[in-house]
Amino acid sequence: MVKRTILAAPSLLSADFGGLAGAAAAVEEAGADWIHLDVMDGHFVPNLTFGAKTAADLRPRTRLPLDCHLMVENPEAYVKPFAAAGADYLTFHVEAAVHGNRLIQAIRDEGMKPGVCLVPGTPVCFLEELLPEADLVLVMLVNPGFGGQKMLPSCLEKLARLAAIREERGYGYLLSVDGGVTEGNAGHVIEKGADVIVAGSAFFDAPDKAKAVRTLKGL
Repeated sequence: MVKRTILAAPSLLSADFGGLAGAAAAVEEAGADWIHLDVMDGHFVPNLTFGAKTAADLRPRTRLPLDCHLMVENPEAYVKPFAAAGADYLTFHVEAAVHGNRLIQAIRDEGMKPGVCLVPGTPVCFLEELLPEADLVLVMLVNPGFGGQKMLPSCLEKLARLAAIREERGYGYLLSVDGGVTEGNAGHVIEKGADVIVAGSAFFDAPDKAKAVRTLKGL
């Protein structure tokens, strides 16, 4: 069995919004791999967070890839702004996009890597047609909108199913997880097939952030 490289992507949702540049620096200094931005519009999810300007302001302040997760209605409208901002990955929810194939191509045409995402109540079959085209598949382990929630154990079976489909069909997407991942359960999530571990409070509340990154990556 080929050993997978596990990536840690701390979420700035749990950072102090008054010091995002410092938070991004802390992520990089701790040895994490990506910076995760939860983009919320107050409609698709009941919260407001970042826009493309946040990504643009952070871009010159970090060498890490910006992993931008659109929890928004009309995700098509965000493609060009986030491309201009310097986003590396742009992930949208299948629940918010009717023409998913077209949206994936639009993201790729703008030089970003497309990702697709499901909320806990949406079955895997809703995105199976998009899997061959996606670079990233994000499995929400909580209902999105707020940080600090506990993981829904049933979502781990969805993660395992997507890992099995990837193996069976030879797809190349990375599997990312977000919501309720802690230093205590990260190993179990990795065993289920996750490649990218998004964690907010588990990183920003940790007294030793470098140790938290190592633990989240299963090291």
